[in-house]
Amino acid sequence: MTADADSIKIPGAPGPEPAPLDEPTQPRGPLPPKPDQSGPDTYTPTGAPTTTPQDAVAQQGERLTTAQGAPLRDTDHSLKAGRRGPVLLQDHHLREKITHFDHERIPERVVHARGAAAHGVFVANGEAERYTSAAFLKAGTTTETFVRFSTVLGSRGSADTVRDTRGFATKFYTSEGVYDLVGNNIPVFFIQDAIKFPDIIHAGKPHPDREIPQAQSAHDTFWDFVSLHTEAQHHTIWNMSDRGIPRSYRMMQGFGIHTFRLVKTEADGSLATTLVKFHWRPRLGTHAVTWEEAQLISGKDPDFHRRDLADAIEAGAYPEWDFGIQVFPDTEDQTFHGIDLLDPTKIVPEELAPIVVVGTMTLNRNPSNYFAETEQVAFHPGHLVPGIDVTSDPLLQGRLFSYLDTQISRLGGPNFGQLPINRPHAEINDMLRDGMHQTVVHRGVAPYHPNSLDGGCPFPAMVTGGEAFTDVPQPIQQDVVTREQPASFDDHFSQARLFYRSLTPVEQLHVKQAYAFELGKVYEQAIKERQLQCLANIDAELCAFVANELGLPAPAPTEVVPDVEISPALRMVTDVAWPADGRQVGIVVDDDTDASAVASVRETLHAAGVTPLVIAPHGGKVGGLDVQRSFHTATSVELDAVIVLAPAVDPRVLELLREAFRHDKAIGVSSDAEPLLPDVGVPATAPGVVTGDAAAVAAGVLDLLPAHRVWAREGV
Repeated sequence: MTADADSIKIPGAPGPEPAPLDEPTQPRGPLPPKPDQSGPDTYTPTGAPTTTPQDAVAQQGERLTTAQGAPLRDTDHSLKAGRRGPVLLQDHHLREKITHFDHERIPERVVHARGAAAHGVFVANGEAERYTSAAFLKAGTTTETFVRFSTVLGSRGSADTVRDTRGFATKFYTSEGVYDLVGNNIPVFFIQDAIKFPDIIHAGKPHPDREIPQAQSAHDTFWDFVSLHTEAQHHTIWNMSDRGIPRSYRMMQGFGIHTFRLVKTEADGSLATTLVKFHWRPRLGTHAVTWEEAQLISGKDPDFHRRDLADAIEAGAYPEWDFGIQVFPDTEDQTFHGIDLLDPTKIVPEELAPIVVVGTMTLNRNPSNYFAETEQVAFHPGHLVPGIDVTSDPLLQGRLFSYLDTQISRLGGPNFGQLPINRPHAEINDMLRDGMHQTVVHRGVAPYHPNSLDGGCPFPAMVTGGEAFTDVPQPIQQDVVTREQPASFDDHFSQARLFYRSLTPVEQLHVKQAYAFELGKVYEQAIKERQLQCLANIDAELCAFVANELGLPAPAPTEVVPDVEISPALRMVTDVAWPADGRQVGIVVDDDTDASAVASVRETLHAAGVTPLVIAPHGGKVGGLDVQRSFHTATSVELDAVIVLAPAVDPRVLELLREAFRHDKAIGVSSDAEPLLPDVGVPATAPGVVTGDAAAVAAGVLDLLPAHRVWAREGV
């Protein structure tokens, strides 16, 4: 092998330049961030843009100092009364260093604690202008964004690939202030009213007596809740589908969940309103890992999703999502085709209301500091801009209180918006004062309205003119104050049936297996029987499969649920060929593998936007090329496909191939390595197995990657 190993850059380097073997002793300043990294844009706490470079708000100079700037001679030894004496209280450096360390952590989020994030940019195409006056949705407008993906139930230290709902929260730094779209990868929620939110989270979290199981729903309290609160059945079946175990954040849809109201100011000053649901659709397609694969990844690489996101951006495979809206008339009853738009457990099928794409978001920069950006970013559904308003969805109404309250608790006070990652990119003049962590040096003497001592400043938009946030006047029907819900919220099973019956057979099989696994982990038989009753109301065949796996009789339905018109848009398994950008393909070689063949395969994969990983018997180099994985460190679950160019009869390679085949991945085997297949139990004619010379297997694997998996192996 004689190819230049540096011609293809493999992501994952921890720093911007290689580390020397010996400890550096020549003074120098801080290294710059890696090319893929960026901090928040430099704005003042009051939203004024600055010319301050990002490195000016990072650590400065070549000398070690105290937090107050005093140069330090030593930071490895405490000040003692003699070399063997006790440490002295006067050691101000020790006290400052330890005290700061003791306070490094802030309370983690109760939900969505484990997350990963990236900076990006959103470009509007103008399709939304007919519905809203929001400036960031005007044609050609470019808006900086910051997106945080997360799991709901697990702690910060849990694994990425657990079966769970994922958060998809987007902060738009618009010219009219910050707009937060705080959504999930599932378009519905477990509950219809926010007053139940503590209950569902308490039920989903680890049991309070043993603090287990972590980041899982396969336990008694979760299934006890969702089988008693049957409104949760729709969200639950989405979670039991492959949507609950995404392949990556880059291949995950996002939904605003609730119905929102778009507002447009007409030429005569009147307000026109439209109801909408928000959608993020990944241009790479929506894909998942298999259940066994998810479990293996949790042990081998619990950071799988955050690593995938960061590596893809570093490699230049920038993830993209189309931002779309489903549009509904803002009628008095706020329903559409009989679906109550204020019920957060319901979707509107795309066949009834097609998605209108209003722009595209690209994530193109990794954070430079996880804590300062990903951990301290604060989202709130009440961070709205002119042209977008909320509705009376009772879950959304509670979130409007809860998110703000949470940020005050986590971030130490009401001034969390002044943290660099949260700062608006618009002028701020809010008359809010003081509080913990106030970084604005306010001027004037009259933080109230109206005033004359500060010249009347600030003035409301009715004086200054221009667009302003407007609370849309809404008629309120004559009614009584009550703790009830509308009758339209009472249908808990028809949309769960819609979802299940819309899936392909292979996806339905995975749903059945997920229910069987999760309920198989439940201890109390009464809970299993109660959930089987719910499944009987959703689909008899689904219920019969799960009941058989549990060794229990399948009950008859207790509710008459109408048949539904299926929605093919709900399927993940389709005939669409998706881009292979950022996929990882392992190339198994040995010291005797033809150099030109390996170089050619690597270049072919790289030219298609795929990251090639050379897998060899040992680390270091093989034929002049860097080895990314040895047989000891390679694992099938980090690969989207495998190409074998060497007859490496090594048990680790054989197991890698068995797993890749079992997980429906594309496999390419060169003629030299084809004798391996009988040892693995893989027929050369099996679906998704490509044989031939090196060029043929590389081309064949690239042809298979756009389908994500070789679903024909599932045998359905």
